Amino acid sequence: MFKRNKEAKSLDLNQQEISTLIGYGYEITGEINGKSVIRIDGKVTGNVTTEGGLILGEKGEITGNVKTKSAVIFGVVTGNVQALQLEIKKTGIVNGDIKTETLEIELGAQYNGKLEMKQMIKSEDKVLKAV
Repeated sequence: MFKRNKEAKSLDLNQQEISTLIGYGYEITGEINGKSVIRIDGKVTGNVTTEGGLILGEKGEITGNVKTKSAVIFGVVTGNVQALQLEIKKTGIVNGDIKTETLEIELGAQYNGKLEMKQMIKSEDKVLKAV
């Protein structure tokens, strides 16, 4: 249904250092804001915003909105997701609207909501910022 663009560079979160880990059995209520990659295996009630990226483990649950550069969802998100790159794995469930540039959904994953896919930052702007 969706084909991966070979020109698009995937942010491999597995290769990046995870600076924050919320382990299984932990529950956090409140907003989480950060700049690096976070892995959540516990439960978070509140919005999660991170510049680096998000890995939501199979037992992980987020009840709130997610905003990040790159996200890999193995667990459950109940809220809206905004990410440049988003992967929903076969164990992943997203109940909310998604805004993204690239999306990969594995067979067996569940998604209930509205999808908006468009280039969030124009290529011209990316080039101008790099100069």
